[in-house]
Amino acid sequence: MNLKKSIVLILLILLVDQWSKIYIKTNFVLGESVDVFSWFKILFIENEGAAWGAKLSDVLPISDATGKLILTIFRLFAIFGIGYWLYDVVRKKSSKTLIVAVSLIFAGALGNILDSVFYGLIFDDSYNQVATLFSDEPYGKAFYGKVVDMLYFPLVDTTWREWIPFVGGKNFRFFEPVFNIADTAISTGVGILLVFNKRAFGKTEEEEGLDDSHEKPESPHEPINE
Repeated sequence: MNLKKSIVLILLILLVDQWSKIYIKTNFVLGESVDVFSWFKILFIENEGAAWGAKLSDVLPISDATGKLILTIFRLFAIFGIGYWLYDVVRKKSSKTLIVAVSLIFAGALGNILDSVFYGLIFDDSYNQVATLFSDEPYGKAFYGKVVDMLYFPLVDTTWREWIPFVGGKNFRFFEPVFNIADTAISTGVGILLVFNKRAFGKTEEEEGLDDSHEKPESPHEPINE
């Protein structure tokens, strides 16, 4: 897989990711949801932190704003690191599996960093109103944007039996996280690396070509036994 195909894959993911986020921002009020199926909903939330909504201010004695800025800067460094990794695996003609996986991770990371860097500049608030794109009164500034999430799969939504100790009568829901297309790309890329580890980190195309060239050709004729 060459660099051109990798870039096409990345651009397709970015296009779908950003289109879905802009559509949600300009058509949904924060917290609004639509039932697609009983186990799948479109639910608009905004994530100011990292994965699962975690914030640096929850574990460090810093303000939410400072934690958000540190997280965005970290993501920028990470995207450069992943970008170099992608360039390196393509240059070395690594396996298609590895290049696809890294491309997915890069596209997902870039999709979310666009929210963090720019959305605070181009959207106004979504609280009790549908946001306006390129608003004259944006809700934030550069590096302080909130990541838009909307995909929600409550596959199981029930209540524990009353007789069960500690959790009896409480609600149980699986799967609770709300995520987006970029998160899906990252998770898929990581999943490919974990499940197809040997295939991803196996021999490069050049090494496979060398092995093939050193194989002893089979004789076209069967040996005659006298």
